[in-house]
Amino acid sequence: MEKIDNLDRQILGIVVRNARIPSKDVAAECGVSRAAIHQRLQRMIDANIITGSGYTVNPKVLGYRTCTYIGVNLERGAMYRDVVPELEKIEEIVECHYTTGPYTMLIKLYAKDNEHLMDLLNNKIQTISGVTGTETLISLDCSIARSIPIKMK
Repeated sequence: MEKIDNLDRQILGIVVRNARIPSKDVAAECGVSRAAIHQRLQRMIDANIITGSGYTVNPKVLGYRTCTYIGVNLERGAMYRDVVPELEKIEEIVECHYTTGPYTMLIKLYAKDNEHLMDLLNNKIQTISGVTGTETLISLDCSIARSIPIKMK
């Protein structure tokens, strides 16, 4: 893992709160040049310390009203590598994790309604070769959604 210092942590703390903040404002808050901010941000992007960028869109605005977590069991855990490409074809799936515990995998998806969810389960997920069972948990509300805290050392 790439080492980061307190200035990197300070920069991360600022940009996590507002990814669109101008570099000049980050520089002013950190007391360094805009070039230093740009170089450090680029280094952290190159080192995969910062991953992704862009906007977060509310799925409900697009008609996806049901957030669902699905525990997936496979015939063998090693089948994970074969199943993931099939799950990637299902655009409603937004996360997939290979897990310990009662499920081989845990996926998060958005469905328009219960009928859409049932179609995704019965006709897409459960028909993937190697999937032996699923357990569906519907999210009633998201109470906490945040990034990991950035603390100074």
